[in-house]
Amino acid sequence: MSIYNVKTNTYTYTVIDIRKTFEGFEADLRMIARRTGKWTNEYVDNVFYDILKLAEGKYLNYVDITLLDNSDYPLRAARYKVNENGTALNSDRPGGNDWPNLINTRLTVIVGYSDDWFALTQAQRDLFRLNNLFKISWGSSGIDNSYRHLTADNAQLFGSNGYEVRKTNFK
Repeated sequence: MSIYNVKTNTYTYTVIDIRKTFEGFEADLRMIARRTGKWTNEYVDNVFYDILKLAEGKYLNYVDITLLDNSDYPLRAARYKVNENGTALNSDRPGGNDWPNLINTRLTVIVGYSDDWFALTQAQRDLFRLNNLFKISWGSSGIDNSYRHLTADNAQLFGSNGYEVRKTNFK
C-alpha cells in the first residue's frame, strides 16, 4: 500500500491583494517617469489609475513601459506580466529603473488585455471605462513590443496571496 502526500497551494486573493501587488509597479512607473523626465506626475497618476482599474477587473495581461526614439523604435522597456494563479505571498522591492533622460525620445505605455477583456463587446468595454472613470483615451499601438533586439532580464516579482506581477527589464 502506498500513501501519497500532495501539497496544494490554494490562495484566494482580493482587490486589496491586487492593489498591494501594484504598489511596486506604481513605484517603478513614478521612478521611470522621473528619471526620463518624459511624464508629469499628473499623467503618471492617470496611467496608474487606469491600469489598476483594469487589473481589478481582471482585464489585464501585461503592461509595458517603453522608451522610444523618434522612429518609435524601442530603446528600453519594462514588462509587468500578471499571473492570477501564482504562489507569491509578498513582493520584492521596486527598483532597477536606471533609465536615462535621452533627447529625442518619449515614453509610452502599452497594455496587453486579458482574454476576458476580448470576450466583452465594444459596448461593454466602453461601459467599463465609463463606470470606472478612465483618465486616458487608450488606443491601439503599432509599436513592436517583442523587443527582440533587446536583452531580457527577469527582475522583481510583486505579489500578494497568489496574485503576481513579474517584471522583466529589456535593455
